[in-house]
Amino acid sequence: MEAVILAAGLGTRLRPYTETKPKPLLAVQGRPILDWTLAALPTPVERVIVVVNYLAEQIEAYMRSQPHFSDWQLVRQSVPRGTGDAFRSCQDSLQSSRYLVLNGDDLYGAADLAALVCHPAGLLVRPVDDPRRWGIADLRADGTIERLVEKPNRDGPALANLGAYVFPREVFEIELKPSPRGEYEITDYVTELAQRMAVQPVRANFWLPIGDVEAWQRAEAADLSALRRA
Repeated sequence: MEAVILAAGLGTRLRPYTETKPKPLLAVQGRPILDWTLAALPTPVERVIVVVNYLAEQIEAYMRSQPHFSDWQLVRQSVPRGTGDAFRSCQDSLQSSRYLVLNGDDLYGAADLAALVCHPAGLLVRPVDDPRRWGIADLRADGTIERLVEKPNRDGPALANLGAYVFPREVFEIELKPSPRGEYEITDYVTELAQRMAVQPVRANFWLPIGDVEAWQRAEAADLSALRRA
């Protein structure tokens, strides 16, 4: 199994700290975000692909020195056009039949990722009371994913999409179309795949998105023991 880490973003909400350093290399409790992510990947993952663009040479230098994976590759997203485009840019580099795909600026619990990769297709979710702030997973009666909806105008509770997915190779049979904001969204892969096969929601016990300076500061004081594999 391979892991694809989406690390091409500009990190604009973390400026000025990201003006000279890519967001995945910002330190949390003395370690780069990307280092925490690699260390938390489940044991079925044998190879890692990191999608890069902004300050890519720094991420390459880190990957050359990191101790977690000897089998890794960088894929450059030449023009950032959304998370779906970032993932499909890896298609020719992928060698296995299933992929764990993660946002490169979020911290996920190791046990949650291990539970996720037990499924042929799935994504991490967590309950929220304010669905208007999140991408939301709508479920079928059997508990599988029906579709993902971005920030719906509805009241809670609901299940938020956490940006961690397992896809089979068949996902690349899906043709993405630009979203209303002109980007190719990885969530559209999920919604279309859910029409073809069962996509399982896996409830996460730990998730720490580092979207802005305040979240980064909270991460400095957080208990990150959930990121360590058992």
